[in-house]
Amino acid sequence: MNHEQPALNERYDIIIVGAGAAGIGTGIVLQDLGIAQYVIIERDSVGASFKRWPEEMRFITPSFPGNAFGMLDLNAVAIGTSPACTLNREHPSGPQYAEYLQVVAAHFRLPIVTGIDVTNVRAIDDGFLVETNQGDREARFVIWAAGEFQYPRTNPFPGAEHGRNTASVGSWDALDGDAFSIIGGYESGMDAAYHLTQRGKRVQIFDAAPSWDTGSGDPSLALSPYTRERLGTALASGRLALHFDTPVVALEPDPAGVAIIAESGQRIVSATPPLLATGFRGSLRLIGDHFAWDERGNAILTAHDESTRSAGLFVVGPLVRHPGAIFCFIYKFRQRFAVVAATIAARMGVSVEPLERYYDNTMFLEDLSCCDEGCTC
Repeated sequence: MNHEQPALNERYDIIIVGAGAAGIGTGIVLQDLGIAQYVIIERDSVGASFKRWPEEMRFITPSFPGNAFGMLDLNAVAIGTSPACTLNREHPSGPQYAEYLQVVAAHFRLPIVTGIDVTNVRAIDDGFLVETNQGDREARFVIWAAGEFQYPRTNPFPGAEHGRNTASVGSWDALDGDAFSIIGGYESGMDAAYHLTQRGKRVQIFDAAPSWDTGSGDPSLALSPYTRERLGTALASGRLALHFDTPVVALEPDPAGVAIIAESGQRIVSATPPLLATGFRGSLRLIGDHFAWDERGNAILTAHDESTRSAGLFVVGPLVRHPGAIFCFIYKFRQRFAVVAATIAARMGVSVEPLERYYDNTMFLEDLSCCDEGCTC
């Protein structure tokens, strides 16, 4: 599945940071455009974040081939590929999806170099200096495709160190104890609750509001059908209790375990360290000085997913946000690969005509007029 890594040059037109779904997908679009002087650098291996998922975690979006209808598999990153066909799985695990990415990267012979850890990105006169553990590299453009799973929110409130983030769990079989408390009731929290109740454990979930009753049809804001079905199974077991009027503000040590402090002042003692399903801070903070940030802590980007502070620095993947649009699923953020690639190509004087067979080119170089409140673009 792997191919020989290319030798690193001192200067590139484009450096992509990260060889996950976003980095691989964007690299293929650059290749479609005939851009050759680019490289994908990855500190670990292709799909490394997916390999770190808990053993039992599965994709909540189903994989199935839809190319006969001109549509992609929801979890595909490239035209003509399908994780469902490659893996023979409808809901692949993280390691299985990493295998799909490795197959795609090898098939397209993408220029990926692993073992390269980016320590800083600095703007220079004609682009950027990407500082790494293997020396510095220059590029006219940088595409930041590092994801979020490796960067969980580990300190969402005082005393969070007395809990354990769900992203650090290798397998739910590895947890000792008969009863667990989960803080956060969105996808990660519900996934944990399902697997623990299936193992005969008692579970209680704490959150401010029910995640299935958000009043939104956007799956980035409401539970997926796959998760809601499993929630029903967990509730039917009689081992799951939901507390969706109990926002948690702190954790404290307690002689009987760990005390969960609610906003109301209520104190609930958990015999085991509470599991924190409190989301991810993402990797953009590693180069945070290059971005302006909104009141919700999201990087402010142009209509073409470019930093508003550092021209030539683009973002792809689940960290992309626009007003009324959250691109946190693969079938969402893959829509943006061609937007970024075509914007860069135009500045390089490269024709975007090769992309016309896949996309409506008019969206590449114009403002995102659809990205108003309530639009998922």
